[in-house]
Amino acid sequence: MSDELILPGSMRAWRTHEWGMDPCETLRLDTVPLPKPEAGELLVRAQVIPLNINDMERITGKNMMVRPDLPVIPGMEVMGTVVAAGEGVGEWLGRRVAAMAKQATGGFAEYSICPVVSAFEMPEEIPIPDAGALYFPYHLAWLGLIDRAELRSGETVLIHAGAGGAGSAAIQLAKSLGARVFATAGSKEKVQMCLDLGADVAINYSTEDFKAIVLEETDMVGVDVVFDGVGEAVMAESMDCTAYNGRYLMMGFASDKKFADEKLIVPRRISTGNLKICGVLLAYASESVVPVMKKAMGWNFCSDALGTKIMAEIVQRVREGKVKPVIGEIADFNDLPAAITRLRDRETYGRVLIVLD
Repeated sequence: MSDELILPGSMRAWRTHEWGMDPCETLRLDTVPLPKPEAGELLVRAQVIPLNINDMERITGKNMMVRPDLPVIPGMEVMGTVVAAGEGVGEWLGRRVAAMAKQATGGFAEYSICPVVSAFEMPEEIPIPDAGALYFPYHLAWLGLIDRAELRSGETVLIHAGAGGAGSAAIQLAKSLGARVFATAGSKEKVQMCLDLGADVAINYSTEDFKAIVLEETDMVGVDVVFDGVGEAVMAESMDCTAYNGRYLMMGFASDKKFADEKLIVPRRISTGNLKICGVLLAYASESVVPVMKKAMGWNFCSDALGTKIMAEIVQRVREGKVKPVIGEIADFNDLPAAITRLRDRETYGRVLIVLD
């Protein structure tokens, strides 16, 4: 590790000592030793900690692909400055980055270890808080709409949870590509937000039948692409309004994460739908590691080169004014448990950010 900067020996971090359903009771603010980056890793001093719904798994202990040992620091994502670097990545010192925390944990802290393959430079010209809101939602939206679905101008797309982080990013990205956008949201205010972001049709799923509206608006053809981060609760109706040769993007499972690991899709339904199912996983690895992960786990990771390209494209769209992150709440580090509780309870919209001094 480089010793060019004088760093503290400890830091503050929110930790889970026992799994629990209430973040305000489960998370504890501890003082812990400052972690040290190993080869290929960065130590990032957090300026912004973006909250994600999947962070709740490291609080409740439910539905995780990999279960960490307790106590654990939750937090998948961080934006800040590289203050130390492991072997082989010393050139990253001093850079401003948006990054994924190591093994999707460790982000709820003043400093986090982040693999360089999941860290991307964030230009100084993009101010805080916007700089802290551009990574996960926009990379997810890009991977889904462009890399998997190959969305084209003139096509139609249905975006569920359009007022959320990924949904609001997807609306803007789809409109920048020239698509006609249908969006769903759960309240009158969130429906209006989707319209303000550019959605052509916004539907209140709590009071309206999105399937009927989409089919009517498309002359019973359906949409070319479904962007579904909700999962089981909307899957059947969404497949019913997917067009011939349409692409169904499985972006997430916000309605009930337990279905992520259960047998859910009936093969005959896919056959009768004449549609394509596209899985989307936001996980980067170096090109040399991608085949190793394929052999060991059967999973397909994205290359870090693709991630770098995506970030450059997103930054360019920000510069051109085609996308702007939607920030629903900014909270202090000390208020993190309450903020993620509001995110869990769907009391927020867009991104919820913890901004540090």
